[in-house]
Amino acid sequence: MGVGDAGGLEGAGDAVVFRGATVVDGTGADRYRADVRIADGLITGIGRGLDAPRVVDADGLVLTPGFIDMHAHSDLALLLEPEHPAKVTQGVTCEVLGQDGLSYAPVDDTTLPALRRQLAGWNGDPEGFDWDWRGVAGYLDRIDRTGAAVNACYLVPHGSLRMLAMGWANRPPAPAELDRMRQQLAQGLLDGAVGMSSGLSYTPGMYADTAELVELCTVVAAYGGFHAPHQRSYGAGALEGYAEMVEIARRTGCALHLTHATMNFGVNRGRAGELLELVDEALADGVDLTLDSYPYLPGSTTLAALLPSWATEGGPAATLTRLADPAARERIRYDVEEKGSDGCHGVVADWATIQISGVRAAELAATVGRTVAELAAERGRGGTEVFLDLLRRDELATTILQHVGHEENVRAIMRHPAHTVGSDGLLVGARPHPRAWGTFPRYLGYYSRDLGVLTLEETVARMTGRPAARLGLHRRGRIAPGHHADLVLLDPGQVRDAATFEHPRLPAEGIEHVYVNGTAVVRQGRTTGARPGRALRRTDRGTRAL
Repeated sequence: MGVGDAGGLEGAGDAVVFRGATVVDGTGADRYRADVRIADGLITGIGRGLDAPRVVDADGLVLTPGFIDMHAHSDLALLLEPEHPAKVTQGVTCEVLGQDGLSYAPVDDTTLPALRRQLAGWNGDPEGFDWDWRGVAGYLDRIDRTGAAVNACYLVPHGSLRMLAMGWANRPPAPAELDRMRQQLAQGLLDGAVGMSSGLSYTPGMYADTAELVELCTVVAAYGGFHAPHQRSYGAGALEGYAEMVEIARRTGCALHLTHATMNFGVNRGRAGELLELVDEALADGVDLTLDSYPYLPGSTTLAALLPSWATEGGPAATLTRLADPAARERIRYDVEEKGSDGCHGVVADWATIQISGVRAAELAATVGRTVAELAAERGRGGTEVFLDLLRRDELATTILQHVGHEENVRAIMRHPAHTVGSDGLLVGARPHPRAWGTFPRYLGYYSRDLGVLTLEETVARMTGRPAARLGLHRRGRIAPGHHADLVLLDPGQVRDAATFEHPRLPAEGIEHVYVNGTAVVRQGRTTGARPGRALRRTDRGTRAL
């Protein structure tokens, strides 16, 4: 099975030659110098002395395949701001959406409003937006009708399936409910999704047991897709959570992609080797396994994600009711401050590490950039009181940074041969995590050029050829004749991430030109406004479903 690709787009027919480029082809092979010609959206020649009506002087620059973001949260951003400067300015030409078991397809008229509320912190909830789809096909069609600067693949989100079948119930599914999940999953895969995501520390996905996931991954395997889990814990139960995902892959034969594969919180300092040993054992046993990570220490999510699972049962409205109940608040305080909430990865909350990055309510704007501990000290209150009041006043839409990562773990994981790159970047909020604008140039500049953790060739392969292989993009991710012209021309000495935690929306430096399907979306470091990207859909025939 493969993923089909759109060609023949407006502007893609113009022939261009990148003259004298240093080619890093996406395979991990040594760089070489050549002219590269594109026309009609494809790479049509590689050699010397090639010509075309338009010539780009690439002397001293590196030409790579377009970068693939294996973990993106642009589900609404692609429709609201389709020129997508956050990603194209760092060289991204394809994103994988539908992550962490929660997104907007498939839905129905009951689950969509609740999902919009639950995901407001991730994606916003714009007024007047036309939610004119319900299934995966409709969502992908909307991307095509709107047009986008990048291509997009989609994962069927397990949490959304569970909502459709059984709401936010904290129990195993009845046989009929499991059948409905299977049917909706199969339909999403037929509609072109590349696999299934799960969010096992988010509601309602966290209510699923291993048996439920086995049943659904069996369906994914039958359609040639992969499972991309946000597993149950990245803290106290991290290794057990990873082991469960590997066991599901072994039992079902379903390919496995471990998203944002990290080992965070104090309990996991220096323990990346234990995760990688588990990965190596699985690979030796024949498990089809890849992973991705982002090159930063802090994580990012919603403040509501820290709540214990029982407190979010029933959906957002029920959660807000509990936040106003003194008995429920005390029970939450105990779980979060003394026991260790399952929503906070089994770790007791350290309010000094939890920093507000975005709010929806204007009256809470002054909290952005402050830690919960700082707000609590300023107000003479307990951290959990501040936490619960923020959630209630902002109707669960608050986003946070969690300063819980470890540099030695980040470097060890990125060195593994199964590693690919995912930004996991949220694009909304006053001060979102800078990984949304800086992930790919940070790998290229800081970790590859400056620190030498990976060679340039290895870094590019993890951003291009290897993720393309995982996604079934058989004619993307490499610079080779006949491949689609998703390309990045960069200055290897200047490329770097400019985005910071204080100023997170600064575009990358050193990314000179970016082409998607043969059309320039960045030219001389500036976005062009072009929208040549399309939804890339997995089909039985390997051609794009129309």
